[in-house]
Amino acid sequence: MAQPTTFTNSVGMEFVRIQPGSMVVGRFQPPYPKAPLSDEAAKKNGVQWTQAEYQLAEKLVNQDARPGFTVRIRNPYYIGKFEVTQAQWKRVMGTNPSLFQGNRVKDDADQHPVEQVTWQDTQKFLAKLNTIDKNHHYRLPTEFEWEYAARAGADDDIPWKTIWASAQMGSPTTTSVGQKTPNAWGLYDTLGNVWEWVQEYYNGKLFADPTPTRSGIQHVLKGASFVGDVKNATYMTHAAGPGNGWDVGFRVVMEAK
Repeated sequence: MAQPTTFTNSVGMEFVRIQPGSMVVGRFQPPYPKAPLSDEAAKKNGVQWTQAEYQLAEKLVNQDARPGFTVRIRNPYYIGKFEVTQAQWKRVMGTNPSLFQGNRVKDDADQHPVEQVTWQDTQKFLAKLNTIDKNHHYRLPTEFEWEYAARAGADDDIPWKTIWASAQMGSPTTTSVGQKTPNAWGLYDTLGNVWEWVQEYYNGKLFADPTPTRSGIQHVLKGASFVGDVKNATYMTHAAGPGNGWDVGFRVVMEAK
C-alpha cells in the first residue's frame, strides 16, 4: 500500500513525505569576470581591468572553489511542512517561550514559529511529543535531511528572485508560517522566518563535512532568519547556535515505528 505524501498528526503538525535521492553538498564556485568589459560597460563601471587582474581573479577564485561531495539519502522520511508554531509548542509543552507573541505582532501569534528555544529545549519538546503519539518517532532532521528537503531537487544555490518570493526576510518580527511560496516539494519557510536547529554539532566551518563531527560546543542552524537578507538566505551553508534566540526555531522529522 502506497504511503501518503502528506500526514497530519494529533497535535496538528503537517508533514511532507520526502523520497530518497542524492545531492552534492559544499560545492562552491564563486563568480568572477572572465573577459574584459566592453567599452560601454567599462565606462559605466568607471574601471577596466588589466589582463593581469583577470588572471589574479581567476587564481583567487580557484583557491576558494570547492568541488563538494555527494550525499545519498537512502530512506524516505516525513519532515514538517512548516516550522513548529507557537500553538503546537503550547499544546505539547503548556508554555510559550517566544518573544513575538501578543501585542508584539499584528496577526495571530499562535501561527508564528516558536522561537527562543535552545537545542536542548527542542529535545524536551520531542520527548513529550513522542509520549503523546506512540505510533511515530519524532526527532530533529539531520543536516543533510534538512538541506535535501529544502533544496527540493535543486542542484545550485537559490536565485535571489526566488528567495524574495519564498523567504520571510527583512521584517521587524517573525510572520505566521506558510505565508509565502513553498518550495518545489511543498515545504514553507525553509529560508527566513527563523533559523532552524538540526541534529549535528557545528564543525566550525562554513560548510558541512562528509562525516559530521560527533562532538562540539553548539549545534548547527540552517536557513537564516527574518532579520537577514538575500545574502544570508542559502541552504548550502550552515551556522552555529544560539543565534539571537528570538530568531531561532525548528522543524521536525517524523518516522513510522
